[in-house]
Amino acid sequence: MEIFPALLSVITDPILLGAILLAAVVGMVVGATPGLTASAAIAMLLPITFHMPPLFALAFLYVIGKSGRYGGSIAAILFNTPGTAASAATQIDGYPLARAGKAGKAMKVATISSVIGDFMGDIMLVVGVGFIAALALKLGPPEIFAVYFAAFVVIGSVIGNSVLKGLASALLGIIIAMIGIDPISGEERYTFGMFELSNGIGLVPLMIGVFVLGEVFAQMEERRNHPAKIKSNETTDPDGNQLSWEEYKPCLPHALRGGVIGAAIGVLPGLGSAIAAFISYGEGKRRAKDPEQWGKGKLEGVAAPEAANNAVSGPSMAPLLTLGIPGSTIGAILLGVFLIHGIQVGPTLFLTDKELVYQLFACGILGIFAYGLIGYFGATRVSRIILKIPTQVLYPLIFLTAFIAAFSARGSLFDVTVMTCAGFAGWLMRKYEFNVAAFVISFVLAKGAEETFRQAMLMSKDGAMIFIERPIALAFLILGVAAIALRVRSIMKQRRKVKGALADA
Repeated sequence: MEIFPALLSVITDPILLGAILLAAVVGMVVGATPGLTASAAIAMLLPITFHMPPLFALAFLYVIGKSGRYGGSIAAILFNTPGTAASAATQIDGYPLARAGKAGKAMKVATISSVIGDFMGDIMLVVGVGFIAALALKLGPPEIFAVYFAAFVVIGSVIGNSVLKGLASALLGIIIAMIGIDPISGEERYTFGMFELSNGIGLVPLMIGVFVLGEVFAQMEERRNHPAKIKSNETTDPDGNQLSWEEYKPCLPHALRGGVIGAAIGVLPGLGSAIAAFISYGEGKRRAKDPEQWGKGKLEGVAAPEAANNAVSGPSMAPLLTLGIPGSTIGAILLGVFLIHGIQVGPTLFLTDKELVYQLFACGILGIFAYGLIGYFGATRVSRIILKIPTQVLYPLIFLTAFIAAFSARGSLFDVTVMTCAGFAGWLMRKYEFNVAAFVISFVLAKGAEETFRQAMLMSKDGAMIFIERPIALAFLILGVAAIALRVRSIMKQRRKVKGALADA
């Protein structure tokens, strides 16, 4: 298999190994810091990868994403503040364990389970991605546009609490992506006579604004409305920090099951690690011998969501690499890195840059072991470092870094303006529960979708009927419509249950 020569080439490159190790540390610290996310860190660091070789740039950011998912469990267990959305499921049992003086055990269970789940997901990616790419090569523009359509609809309708707000967020991302020069006619679109907009909205300032400034604004508002001092529940009791095989043995089935659940969900664009974590937690609780104890401090309640959370990481790369459709916000940023380095993502990637793809997979596997070792032996030290950083220092530092990163991308003050506007837009979207992930992913996908749509129209003699006449394209269109219908049905069913409960009360 191609993965073994790729692993050998990565292991024999000390500089690349150093980058993987650094990325593991950075991702863990960012994920463990309340108010920061791996997406924000990757967006801020994106400009420094412009002058790196493509593999270094991709590996560095990819491993930060992996390690950041794991790092969120540290904040959830010790601070009762999920570092990532997916870590909210870990918090249910992790924080009670910390309160009981077992923070060290809980973090070691989270570390081992994260490594197991992440490794299972990467194995699924390595084994299955070539097969998916071979199928994708047989798709023409009508089928690929139908896949884009399904991705827009699924991402917009599945993530978040409101179907309408999710679809509106996706539509807004498409509209923003249309700003600039029409690729066919050469006419300006939505530029309002501004020369700076003729080249469109830059990917880097938009992402930094939405992910970094938007998140910081939201966190600042939350802290102002609900001030609370973050304190660690780390214990100095040696027994509370040690984990034996007998203690982890009951957790192993939950970790393996969570790995399968997370890997399966990761292949589907838009569902994400949060959904995988909660599904795994619910399934683990359902199968447990003592479900009534879950939520009160069970090690198994940490293992199940953490394995699923991290298992999403690898398989979510499959739709990105084979179809050019990112399955997550981190995937959307990585797509930007591919484009910045002139690498066309899609099924032809496995014909033109197959070696690069498998070297990236190898870096991901080594990144798993890196954050696993660092986390198992050093998670408590990371928490101590985080506690020493006051928010009065952290937030100004993030702001300064964001402004420098936005300006350095193209040396343009207009990009700084775009970043600031995107930051306020990201904050408002969070405040009013619009779908930030759907907005960004749709922005990234819009140009590819437009290109394949126009190619399909040039192929067709019957206009839009080409999407109906071709079975695969029709199947994806139906999938998109079905996703909305099922989502609406689920919401209506939930509302009826709530009304019934209120009526009985």
